[in-house]
Amino acid sequence: MKDYIDLRSDTVTKPTPAMRKAMAEAEVGDDVFGEDPTVNALQEKGADLLGKEAALFVPSGTMANQLSIKSHTQPGDEVIIEASSHPYNFEGGAGAALSGIQFQCLRGVRGILDASQIEEAIRPSDHHFPVTRLIGLENTHNRGGGTIYPLEKMTEIYRLAKSKGILVHLDGARLWNASMATGIKPREYSQWADSVSVCLSKGLGAPIGSLVAGSKIFIDRVHRFRKMFGGGMRQAGIIAAAGIYALEHHLDRLKEDHQNAKRLAVGLKEFKGVSIDPKYVETNIIIFDVTDTGMTGAQVAEVMRREGVLIHAFGKTQIRLVTHLDVTNEDIEVALKAFEKVFYKK
Repeated sequence: MKDYIDLRSDTVTKPTPAMRKAMAEAEVGDDVFGEDPTVNALQEKGADLLGKEAALFVPSGTMANQLSIKSHTQPGDEVIIEASSHPYNFEGGAGAALSGIQFQCLRGVRGILDASQIEEAIRPSDHHFPVTRLIGLENTHNRGGGTIYPLEKMTEIYRLAKSKGILVHLDGARLWNASMATGIKPREYSQWADSVSVCLSKGLGAPIGSLVAGSKIFIDRVHRFRKMFGGGMRQAGIIAAAGIYALEHHLDRLKEDHQNAKRLAVGLKEFKGVSIDPKYVETNIIIFDVTDTGMTGAQVAEVMRREGVLIHAFGKTQIRLVTHLDVTNEDIEVALKAFEKVFYKK
């Protein structure tokens, strides 16, 4: 198979040789019985990093989010969420199918909501309405272009939620990126949520897995539903070892991905018809529009594929690029040269 520079997502990363070695040497046991020492160690490390009482290892970010929604709600409840968020758009309608909830979607600014918007959307105490049970936030925000949720906004939303008896879940799939970009520790973000999910298989480079963190009572409930959803794994220490390695070796290097993303954005701005503002590229995701080039996103993606670069068409005229540990500084320059063959310099 031809070697491509793959900018479609940070989920395409492959384990490094050192990570593979850690996986091969992992001590394992039966995790359904709670006897896998490597899984237990990962869960303890995750809980500590996120400042929560407990954490649970699950196969995917979607399962992490949906387990959290299931554990916080009951059928007929309503979850307030940003309209372009991952749990609403990209998790197969699981909120309705698995938890019987409905989403109330609010339009944010690049994925970010204000507490005032949420306050207006909270249902009054009236049997005609569903119960507003949960608020969902996403940090960083995927469709917002890797937007970092400002800590002060998270604080305001959490305090509003507590004043109304509402819970908050943080989809922190790329919370590590927010932390590395701002210097704010993950636990400082997650303190403003009752539960948080984080991915190990995106920018951190593990092949599989996410964590859900919260109180011990909450995680016990999540554990029950993990079994119900089919997420109980046996000798899972083999993959948990990759997560531990990632947390110990791949956090700081996320800054390189952010630098590469910024370089891409600055380079793309030089092409005629490409609409992008590099100041909005805060982490490792770049979203730009090609309407004025006369091409669709799919057409650009096909031409770039022939040039050896894989990209993701994000709707009819938008394109998303994501930098990650398998993309080097040199790859960024090669990608920009390929884009130059597709577009014209201003």
